[in-house]
Amino acid sequence: MSITSPAVSAPIWGVSGVLTRFTQMPLTWKILSVVLFALAWEITARTGFNFSFPTFTQTTGAFWEMLTDGSLAGAYLRTLQPLSIGLALSLIIGISAGVAMGLRHEFEWFSLPVFIVMQAAPMAALIPLVTFVYGIGMTSKVIAVVMLALPVIAMNSYKAVRNVSPSLVAMCQSFTGTRWQCITQIILPASSPMMFAGLRLGVAEGFSGIVLAELLITPTGIGDLITYHRSIANFGHMYASIVSIVLFAIISVGILQWAETKIFRPEKRGV
Repeated sequence: MSITSPAVSAPIWGVSGVLTRFTQMPLTWKILSVVLFALAWEITARTGFNFSFPTFTQTTGAFWEMLTDGSLAGAYLRTLQPLSIGLALSLIIGISAGVAMGLRHEFEWFSLPVFIVMQAAPMAALIPLVTFVYGIGMTSKVIAVVMLALPVIAMNSYKAVRNVSPSLVAMCQSFTGTRWQCITQIILPASSPMMFAGLRLGVAEGFSGIVLAELLITPTGIGDLITYHRSIANFGHMYASIVSIVLFAIISVGILQWAETKIFRPEKRGV
């Protein structure tokens, strides 16, 4: 067992970072930022700089129309299937691999480079390759979600285990604790806050993965709404579909952020 190398928290960039920072803002600032954004959107669209850019009120009306006629709910039912399966697989595989890399140097040597490459590489560029190998069905969409969510969860789990204080491990060993007791009673409880943070970031990346899959593989779910309304120049509905998936992602990450604050003490929370 090796828990001697301290971990450095990964910086939060990209979609997951934006969603995380937004959910951490006070409620007053959230409301103010949304109001200012809507006002800027309305004013910009009314200048008529681009015919394909609808106003905020038009987008809101289109969103309400799709909500009442059931098309938005139906799209999300189809989108949530590969998203939920992909996130479940990413959670199981990512945490297992991260813990194994943190505990065993042997597993770290041949697994860590794979996850580093997955996290650094532009995975969206590989989605057409996935389509070529697995077709345009459910499998390809699940793999697309896993490709974006898995590296984040695995790397955070790995760093969480490596960030466990060596003194805690030494204390367990000094009290003649077995290796299994050290893992289950010291390492996993101490690393769980950062693992939960990795799950939160992984969910945000999973939303990016499913949208890319539905736009690049085959138009279904929310991707179908975006593609269809764009093809018929119904830009209000297109923007409403895009905004809806952004809102859904923010709400999902916000719920996880709220759960994290309830489960873990402030000094134990992850990034």
